[in-house]
Amino acid sequence: MIKFGPAGNSDLFYEQGFKSSLDAPKWLKNRNLDAYEYSFSRGFTVSEFVAKSLGEKCKDNNIEISVHAPYYINLANPDDEFVEKSFDYILKSLHYLKLMQGNRCVFHPGTCGKLSREDSFELLKKRMKELVKRIDESGIMTENMLLCPETMGKSQQLGTYQEIAEICTYADYLVPTLDFGHINSLLQGKLKTEKDFEEIIKYLIDKLGISKVKKVHIHFSKIMYGAKGEIKHLTLEDTEYGPEFAPLAKVLKKYDINPVIICESRGCQAEDANILKDIYNNTNV
Repeated sequence: MIKFGPAGNSDLFYEQGFKSSLDAPKWLKNRNLDAYEYSFSRGFTVSEFVAKSLGEKCKDNNIEISVHAPYYINLANPDDEFVEKSFDYILKSLHYLKLMQGNRCVFHPGTCGKLSREDSFELLKKRMKELVKRIDESGIMTENMLLCPETMGKSQQLGTYQEIAEICTYADYLVPTLDFGHINSLLQGKLKTEKDFEEIIKYLIDKLGISKVKKVHIHFSKIMYGAKGEIKHLTLEDTEYGPEFAPLAKVLKKYDINPVIICESRGCQAEDANILKDIYNNTNV
């Protein structure tokens, strides 16, 4: 079944007196949400004991937990030593995901740097194949675990939905994270209609097959963008920038796709996750 929840904790969570993410699962359940993304954006600052405890609390409250690997991963960096660290960050993220009894690990694939986009992407593909080899050799992946490279929102970042689809062909457990705010930023606001969203989904089905597309991970928020793409995350109240969720909800229902949808609205991600859920539940195809 489709699930909705926030990336991290809303301002409201802290305003109501909660201080620890260990309180988040019950808080989310009480808000009628059923997903939660825990971020290692700036490193692994949580102990293994706390990670296990968070996983147990998510399980007790029927919350599906995912993790976001550190932001400084870059598999397209020409420096092999740097990429070794990126491999380690991904493997460690998967280790923590397993401790939390979660299924999905999101990561940013890389940036172009001083190389051309074509050369950077060739390097990324080579590194992704090496990453798959190391993951397979480690034996860390369980049957239900997924590694989810994310579509990115800046022109210098690797991660168009076409690029993400390509690297997700390298292993069964590689499934896209579709960040539609990022995609819209790269497209300069052109993601508007049901047809616009359907075009992306149909491309992925053609490339990856419907069974894999049914399991996609989704990030959703409105994002301010400029000539080079993403600038900053907004809330669903914004009327200047997109995208809107209603046309995507229609496409998800039309193709019977049941993702985990993580809301990344600025400061009110749980509240906006409830809005996304309501839109979806009230959508007819």
